[in-house]
Amino acid sequence: MYRLTLIIFWPRHCASIWYAYVLAMETSERLSEIGGGHDRPAFKLLLSCPSGLSPSEVSVVFDQTYDRIPHPDISLENSITEIWDRRVQQNPSLYNGLKFRYGGHTLGEGADSSQNTNVCLLLGLTDYRTFVGTNLNPLWERFIFPSEDDWRRCQHTSNPLGNGAIVVTSDEEVVVLQRSTNVGEFPGHFVFPGGHPEPQEVGIVSHHTDGELTHQMVNRKVSQEMFDSIIREVVEEIGVPAASLCQPVFIGISQRVLNVRPTAFFFIKCDLQSKEIQRLYCSAEDGYESTQLYTMSMSNLADIASKMPGCHQGGFALYKLMVDAAKENR
Repeated sequence: MYRLTLIIFWPRHCASIWYAYVLAMETSERLSEIGGGHDRPAFKLLLSCPSGLSPSEVSVVFDQTYDRIPHPDISLENSITEIWDRRVQQNPSLYNGLKFRYGGHTLGEGADSSQNTNVCLLLGLTDYRTFVGTNLNPLWERFIFPSEDDWRRCQHTSNPLGNGAIVVTSDEEVVVLQRSTNVGEFPGHFVFPGGHPEPQEVGIVSHHTDGELTHQMVNRKVSQEMFDSIIREVVEEIGVPAASLCQPVFIGISQRVLNVRPTAFFFIKCDLQSKEIQRLYCSAEDGYESTQLYTMSMSNLADIASKMPGCHQGGFALYKLMVDAAKENR
């Protein structure tokens, strides 16, 4: 029997005292339902915030403490370069961009004493090369450290923090893309719009900060990038104007069981109808990353969720928790 650990967090404005608790879904029947019917679930929910958190309720600590720790096996560590070099030979256009590394989170603590936030993300720095050589390595499981603690378990992997958006149209449909066959991960699969928050968007090229920037200022810039980046990804991938999108709310973090890939998910309401979004998609800036845009009801989305990568299946689970919480609070 498998066990899925789900940390659910309710912000203070929904209760007199905020709390976190662990919900253990222990039956194989439940795991088959949410994990696509396989022998083990396709995802793990690292954090769920069913009522959604605004930018003021999410903070970041960006520090080298949360960088990847090299694996003590030299041959395994050397395979990172070997795999990357082979990939570049096959595709010279590959770019080794910097990414934020997910190193865990804390509840109810801000990045500094002046902040009063509900969730604090702990982020380091990694890059695409290391992601390809660890998380996407055919031997990725050898990079996993035997521990119940997720941070220690993934300490030798790149773990770049991706992002995904549950975009709901004004006629209550959810936007889903079908990935192109030319992309590196999960070609042809159904996914939610998304990508990555980008360090270079906020001027980060290393852990050495500009003399004019304090660590607190950097943390705040990175925290804002978590929300700015998902708007950017949605605009670029589905073609809607930014003005049509409401402020994103953070609903949690899903981890793909296959190669322990973490993704932060956001809920975004769009004031356009499905037909208008379909029309705008034809001129989307990053339209080459997908071949088709669909808008579908919750029930139809449930039917195709098992055809999504694990982290996006987790995104759908986070959205369902948000919807269920909203019904209970009515």
